[in-house]
Amino acid sequence: MTVSKAQAAVHAVWRIESARLIAGLARMVRDVGQAEELAQDALVAALEKWPVSGVPENPGAWLMATAKRRAIDEMRRHKLLARKHEELGHGLEEAEVPDLDAALDDDVGDDLLRLIFTSCHPVLSPEARVALTLRLLGGLTTDEIARAFLVPEPTVAQRIVRAKRTLAEKGVPFEVPRGEELATRLASVLEVVYLIFNEGYAATAGDGWMRPELCQDALRLGRILAELAPDEPEVHGLVALMEIQASRARARVGPSGEPVLLLEQNRALWDQLLIRRGLAALERAEKAGAPGPYVLQASIAACHARARTPEETDWQRIAALYAVLARLTPSPVVELNRAVALSMAFGPAVGLELVEQLVAEPSLKHYHLLPAVRGDLLQKLGRLKEARVEFERAASLTRNAKEQALLRSRAAACAGDRPS
Repeated sequence: MTVSKAQAAVHAVWRIESARLIAGLARMVRDVGQAEELAQDALVAALEKWPVSGVPENPGAWLMATAKRRAIDEMRRHKLLARKHEELGHGLEEAEVPDLDAALDDDVGDDLLRLIFTSCHPVLSPEARVALTLRLLGGLTTDEIARAFLVPEPTVAQRIVRAKRTLAEKGVPFEVPRGEELATRLASVLEVVYLIFNEGYAATAGDGWMRPELCQDALRLGRILAELAPDEPEVHGLVALMEIQASRARARVGPSGEPVLLLEQNRALWDQLLIRRGLAALERAEKAGAPGPYVLQASIAACHARARTPEETDWQRIAALYAVLARLTPSPVVELNRAVALSMAFGPAVGLELVEQLVAEPSLKHYHLLPAVRGDLLQKLGRLKEARVEFERAASLTRNAKEQALLRSRAAACAGDRPS
C-alpha cells in the first residue's frame, strides 16, 4: 500500500472511530483530555506503521489496543498501575493480549452517551461546548473547526484546551446524569447539536450561505443520540427537525450560491428520503411523550414538508404551533417567527402589528432578521420607502455576504433600482 493511500485510510478510520475510541478510553482513565491524548498517540502510531504493514483487518480495534497499551505505560511511569489495574481490566499484564473486539464493543453505547454529556457540560461556555463536541465526537481537527466557524485556529485551540482543563478542574464526572439533572443536561446537549446544525444551515458570516459539512456533522450526532436515548422525545424531535430542514439544502442555494427563500424554492429538489426520515422521527417523538420545543419546531417543519406547493402550506396550523411554542419557551425570536406565520395566514397587516411590538426589544437590537421581516411586510403593504430602509438596515447587520447581497437587492427593488 502506498503511503498516501495508507494515510487516507488512517484519516478515514479516525473520523469513523475516534468518538468510540475516546469514549472507551475516557471510561478507563476517567479524564477526557487524557483520553484524547492517548487516542491521538494511537493515530500517530497508525500513520507510522500502516504504510508499512498495511491497514489491519479491524482498524478500530488496533487503535484501541495501541491506546490501551500507551495508557498502561503511562500509568507505570506515574506508579499508578496497581490502583488503576481494576479499571483497565482486572490485572491486564504487559504480555497479555486483550480481547480487542470486546474493548471496542463493551458498553460502547454508554461510553458515547457519557462522552456527549461530558463534552456538552453546562460548566463550559457554549463556544467551548461546540468546539469540544466537534473535536471529540465529530472527529474534526482544530483547523477544520476554525474554518467552519470563521475564527482563528489559535482561538479554537484555546477553547478546546481550556474546556478540557475546566472539566478536569471542576471534577466533572464521566457519566450520564440521572433524575432531574438529566433533563437539564440533555437540554445543553441538544442545544450544542442544534447550534452546530444552524451554523451549517445558515452561516452567520463569510461568503457561503450554507456549510453543509456542519449540517452533516450535527445530523450524525443527533442520530447517534437518538439511538442512545430512545425514550427521550426531544432527542427525536431535534433529529426530525434537522432531517426535514436538511432536506431543503439543494433548493436553498441558487446557481451562483445566492440564497433562495423558502416560498421561492423548487420543491422538486427537496430530498424526499430525508423528509421521510424526519417524519418518522417526529412520529417517534410524539409517541414518546408530551411535545417539547424541538418537537413543536419539527411539527412546524413538517407542515412545510407536507405541502406540495407554497399555497398548500397550512399557515394557520403553523401559527398555532408557534403560539404553543411561545407559551412553552417565551422568546422574541419565536414571536418574530409567529408574526411571519400570522402574516401568511391572515395578511401582512396582522403580522406587522406583532412585529411592531418587537422593535423595542433589546435582545433583537442587532438581530438582522427583525428588520428583514419588517421590510418584507412593509413591502407587501406597499410602503416601499419604509421597506427599503428596513432591508438596508438588515443588510448592515448581517455578516454573511450572500445574505447581504440578497437584502440589498430587495432594498433596491423597493426603490425601483437595480442592485449595484
